[in-house]
Amino acid sequence: MSVLDTKNLSPRLLSSITALIISTVNVLLSLFIHPLLWYMPVLIFVITFIVTYSLYHYTLQRFIYRKIKIIYKFIYQTKATKKEEIFYNNILPQKSIEEVSSDVQRWATQRKDEIDMLRENEKFRKEFLMNLAHELRTPIFSVQGYVDTLLGGALEDETVNRKFLSNANKSIDRLVRLVDDLDQISKLESGKIPLIQENFSIQDLIKDVYEEFSLKAKERNIQLILKKGTERPIAVTADKQKLKQVLVNLIENALKYGHDNGTITAGCYAMDEGHIYIEISDDGPGIAEEHLARIFERFYRADRSRSRAIGGTGLGLAIVKHIIEAHGQSVTVRSKVGVGSSFGFTLEKSKE
Repeated sequence: MSVLDTKNLSPRLLSSITALIISTVNVLLSLFIHPLLWYMPVLIFVITFIVTYSLYHYTLQRFIYRKIKIIYKFIYQTKATKKEEIFYNNILPQKSIEEVSSDVQRWATQRKDEIDMLRENEKFRKEFLMNLAHELRTPIFSVQGYVDTLLGGALEDETVNRKFLSNANKSIDRLVRLVDDLDQISKLESGKIPLIQENFSIQDLIKDVYEEFSLKAKERNIQLILKKGTERPIAVTADKQKLKQVLVNLIENALKYGHDNGTITAGCYAMDEGHIYIEISDDGPGIAEEHLARIFERFYRADRSRSRAIGGTGLGLAIVKHIIEAHGQSVTVRSKVGVGSSFGFTLEKSKE
């Protein structure tokens, strides 16, 4: 491959090649004009080379690479330090046009990714605000309706006044739970809630939560069981109270959406020497595949009408995700319509 075929030509080398070619052509022409004067070709070559080289090098450095430096300043969007000035004045001029083009293309790709991410975040933000407004509006309107009715004369009617006050109180409780859940998520995201690590048996904790929901499960003839082969106690290191909240949210969801006469199964599986996998499964209606990627988002509901009829703040799975991630672990979901759902998460095994 010849020098002229090389892509990575510096301004200095390009100027030298151009000056050499023009000087050689001038020398050959001078031989025909002054064939008897031996020093004329040498003189013409030297003068032409110096003038041509200086002109080309000046043009490349002052005009083309000045524009390139402006592009780099625009890309990085920072005030140049003295170290950066060294880069602009010494390192940058050594770069080829292809290298500069590659840098610009890489910058353009990064900017496109940033814009796409901002658009996606804006979409989620709008959805979140819309869902939050809806979640707040329902109990607020309920309270407002009951209070207006009572003030309109129903307060004196003993057959309805206590019932209306009781219903208004339930709506206020829902508002309090919603605000508490939002506050908890905000603290989890900001790291303001410290983790109190301790060692305990995860199976024992599951049994405690099962006991709390035993009456609700009995009412609908739903069995709460540990998967066979995973009953042997496994000690984990985690925040016990927060892990209890994770299990409460998952088992409560399974009870809400599960079928009567169904089964909720908890399984604990060893992954490696340092981690285990806990999974809460049900044989309920399942979740459609298009919802699985967003099921842990705040206020996201796969079946909005049925979810709101059942109750809840719509933040349970978001809290589960934040608590597990605060432990440095991950949470997953598997589901199929008509078969059921399984929510799982990893935990660190106790080293003691």
